[in-house]
Amino acid sequence: MDEIKLYSPKVMKEILDKYGFKFSKSLGQNFLIDGNIVNKIAEVAELDENSGVLEIGPGFGTLTQLLCKKASKVVAVEVDESLREVHKGTLNYPNLKILYRDFLKVDVNKLIEDEFNGMDVKIVANLPYYITTPIIMKILEEKYKISKIVVMVQKEVAQRLNAKVGTKEYGAITLAVQYRSDTNIAMTVPNTVFMPRPKVDSAVIAFDILEKPRIEVLDENMLFAVIKSSFSQRRKTIINGLSNNLKLSKELINEALVSAAIDPGIRGEKLTLEEFGRISDEIIKRIK
Repeated sequence: MDEIKLYSPKVMKEILDKYGFKFSKSLGQNFLIDGNIVNKIAEVAELDENSGVLEIGPGFGTLTQLLCKKASKVVAVEVDESLREVHKGTLNYPNLKILYRDFLKVDVNKLIEDEFNGMDVKIVANLPYYITTPIIMKILEEKYKISKIVVMVQKEVAQRLNAKVGTKEYGAITLAVQYRSDTNIAMTVPNTVFMPRPKVDSAVIAFDILEKPRIEVLDENMLFAVIKSSFSQRRKTIINGLSNNLKLSKELINEALVSAAIDPGIRGEKLTLEEFGRISDEIIKRIK
């Protein structure tokens, strides 16, 4: 069993043909066929006998196979039921549980509580491009008891997640990530190491989850409403973006910005997380 190299293109093709599996474009299926990349992802995740891994979208199981060898327990969530028979023939690990469900509909806090008693839980995944942002936002907003996230995503998305203030990549998702974690792009991955080959390159990005949010605010919901409003129309000034999207008067927004020491004519892309925090708190003081 352990001798089967699932990342081998030859092995993968033989097994998928055997089960009559067809790749789904709508599910963004691109399976890894490079053992070095698989090893690097596991290395970045820093797994040991105390680790519990939640894998999103195991696909063919190339990464799953190594995760099972490195971690104490792996729970994988796979949306494609047609992979069930493939998995039965290739992933017979006693420390693996596969749930055939849509990750976006899973109660992950309950899953972690039920499956990973006392373990250091990490999320590790090769995420489908088409659903990367909803998955990452779900993970960050639902505040799981996890220490680390290591995911492969489209290179352009990784750059947005890890962007610096003032750059064209910097946006609302950058700030959502900054609020809860430290990020690092561990490696870029060429499109040649996938079957089928996608049109763009990928990157492996690691999130080290902070014990508490990076800044303290009076109202977290208002913080993210302010951030989203500021980036919904990037060319608008902060005062116009906030008054249009928050449905508050320009007078109130102007007052809040001045009190937060923010120029009302600046654009959101020029503001740091701390500055958004100050704006959020000043608005809350005026509407409560």
